[in-house]
Amino acid sequence: MNKLEVLYEDNHIIVVKKPANILSQSDYTKDIDMLSIVKKYIKKKYNKPGNVYLGLVHRLDRPVSGIMVFARTSKAAKRLSLMIKNKEMNKKYLAVVRGIIKEDEQTLKDYLEKDNNKNAIISTEKKGKLAILNYKVIKRNYLKKETLVEINLITGRHHQIRIQFASRNYPLCGDQRYGKKDNTQIALCSNELSFKHPITKEILTFKIDYPIGKYWDDFKKNVNNCK
Repeated sequence: MNKLEVLYEDNHIIVVKKPANILSQSDYTKDIDMLSIVKKYIKKKYNKPGNVYLGLVHRLDRPVSGIMVFARTSKAAKRLSLMIKNKEMNKKYLAVVRGIIKEDEQTLKDYLEKDNNKNAIISTEKKGKLAILNYKVIKRNYLKKETLVEINLITGRHHQIRIQFASRNYPLCGDQRYGKKDNTQIALCSNELSFKHPITKEILTFKIDYPIGKYWDDFKKNVNNCK
């Protein structure tokens, strides 16, 4: 990957932009991951000896790009994790889905569980975990039959955004697992993150622009068929 894009850093936290197709944390593939990348950055910049502490408090799916915050102290990690648990960290996403969504705004509620292949599936209240998100339509591309939506994620379940839209016949463009297998990049980006600083208590908000790519470009150019 190119040079790490840092949006904010101090002695307690660091906020960075994760590129698509980079792991949040190392797994069995041993491929490059954000936790290791940020640790290496801190170690080099501050000339730190030995191991560097860095707390992973939330994740983004490997194919998804967007904003991530890491804790540089155990105290900050504990407080950020508590914010997430108490739904005090606000995460917004942009997504392009297949199909024209008619409703301008809507709340989606489902119960999700994992199957044997670690996919998210729609379940029941007895077996699954409650998944809630709000979305609003930004633009509709009537020629290509695609819709750009902004998503306010209320809960953070496994593959939540992807399965909730796919189950309603609006799979995310480029989603190789729950949508059409066309070998394109998933059109999902965590573009806004807002939370209270774990130490200073200041409200911090970070926002990035649309990604560059096949499904985003028509919406960014505001072509005539997008309304």
